[in-house]
Amino acid sequence: MSIRLKDKESIITVVGFLGAGKTTLLKRMVSYFTENDWEPYVILNDYENAYMDAQQFYGQLAPNYLKPLSGSCICCSGIVELRSFVNNIPARPKGVTIIEANGTSDACSLNGFLGVGLNDHFLPPVQVSVVNAKNWQKRGDYNELEANQIQVSSLIVLTHLESVSLERINAVIKDIKTHNALAKIIKLEDINYQLLPHLTPSNNKNRTLDHHKAHWSSCSVDLPLLANKECIHKLCETIPASIQRVKGCALIEGEVQYTFFERSPDGQVNIRPFNGQPETGSKLLTIGPGSDIDLLNKIIEDCFGTVNN
Repeated sequence: MSIRLKDKESIITVVGFLGAGKTTLLKRMVSYFTENDWEPYVILNDYENAYMDAQQFYGQLAPNYLKPLSGSCICCSGIVELRSFVNNIPARPKGVTIIEANGTSDACSLNGFLGVGLNDHFLPPVQVSVVNAKNWQKRGDYNELEANQIQVSSLIVLTHLESVSLERINAVIKDIKTHNALAKIIKLEDINYQLLPHLTPSNNKNRTLDHHKAHWSSCSVDLPLLANKECIHKLCETIPASIQRVKGCALIEGEVQYTFFERSPDGQVNIRPFNGQPETGSKLLTIGPGSDIDLLNKIIEDCFGTVNN
């Protein structure tokens, strides 16, 4: 930690594997900052339709303090666009910029690229990694990518601890330290949000990642009107497990409010009310090998007998 420099604004990038809990952490950060007279600016990056995620923050932030970035990876091809947006954020007396990277970002490359060419009123960016303690390094072919996402982080936040034994938590912490011995490791519920703007960049040395491992296929398709919420579970169960991330926004017959849903890489399906009306209507989005429009439309047709065109 260090004393925050006067007239300098912090940039915090939140990284972590798909389904680790980045958005949950981000919402808590935004709540703290807005309730304590800070002016947070949030940038959300995703492969497909980041606007869907952005709408979940409309009750917390004014639209002009929220920027979704879709269709490019901010750890490489999207870095110029990201840096341009950051540099055009107006200076605020108590400003903090928070960037949520997509769940397969090459976090080390992101940190290095973002730290070049920023305006003078920004401090060097720092990274906060979110780690799902239950599934840490149980990703098979993606273990290397998950490990890469913590290597230059100043703070590592452990999530999904509800059904995890103390023995498992200690084992995860021990393994994390083999990748990043310098980071502070903390449970989500123990974060002191007041200290986040005062984090300093990590001096940990990272191992080089074969960058193509951070580039996955993705796509999105329209969803028809669904009869009930059980249709969401059926859809998520039918989509192949090779597709690491499934999320969407659906309209249930007889309901006015849309329903948001997501399937994490371990197959768990979470359903909650959607905040407001989605600009895109009902959508299904997938990330990972096998993400293909024709495949998804075939699954929808098989599950519900119709495709929403």
